[in-house]
Amino acid sequence: MKIIAVIPARYNSTRFPAKLMEILGDKTIITTTYQNVLATGLFDDVFVATDSEIIFNEIEKNGGKAVMTGEHETGSDRIAEAVQNIDCDIVINVQGDEPFLKLEPLQQLIDVFKTDDNKEISLASLKIELKEKSEIENPNNVKVITDNNGFALYFSRSVIPFHRETSFDVQYYKHIGVYAFRKEALLQFSKLEMKPLEISEKIECIRYLEYGMKIKLIETHFVGVGIDTPEDLEKAKLIIGQN
Repeated sequence: MKIIAVIPARYNSTRFPAKLMEILGDKTIITTTYQNVLATGLFDDVFVATDSEIIFNEIEKNGGKAVMTGEHETGSDRIAEAVQNIDCDIVINVQGDEPFLKLEPLQQLIDVFKTDDNKEISLASLKIELKEKSEIENPNNVKVITDNNGFALYFSRSVIPFHRETSFDVQYYKHIGVYAFRKEALLQFSKLEMKPLEISEKIECIRYLEYGMKIKLIETHFVGVGIDTPEDLEKAKLIIGQN
């Protein structure tokens, strides 16, 4: 089974334009992320998928591998274009703006497919428990509910499940956007039309559910540092300074 990692990288981020080219330590964010993914030793190959010549050249000049793509609505669509001619079985999507990776959750995602003998699982992803009321109610945190076997039932920016029975303690989980795709499922995804639920929630993995595909969720306790704002970058610089 050949396993690769692909890092989708847009230059013109809405909230923090050109953030991937910001300096973290002595390297850009995108180069730091790429090299950290490579250093896990989990993958047969690692690529950056981008529509930016600036990012493409940044990766190539630092000895990495990059693939130019067109413009896409979602990161999954971008990755699908990037891997269509690459020989692989499993594709791990690592976000370009999350440079601090842990090996364990990535290994857990890979292990999902190693034990999926009947090839029923299209996609595996991560979830982490939410405790704070403000975090649970924050629509920027995508919540997920699963069945007894860990398969996703639904994702939402709303609070799910609704806590009507107050004598019963409810657990809430945030979906973490690190994905492991079976290649054929990813290519199929990119050809499927967006349906109303995905359009309404602006959550791309709902598309899989709307077309009847299975998504396995693995619980993790790792909290990464996503760099979405200049303030996040300052936090990341503090972490780099402590290491």
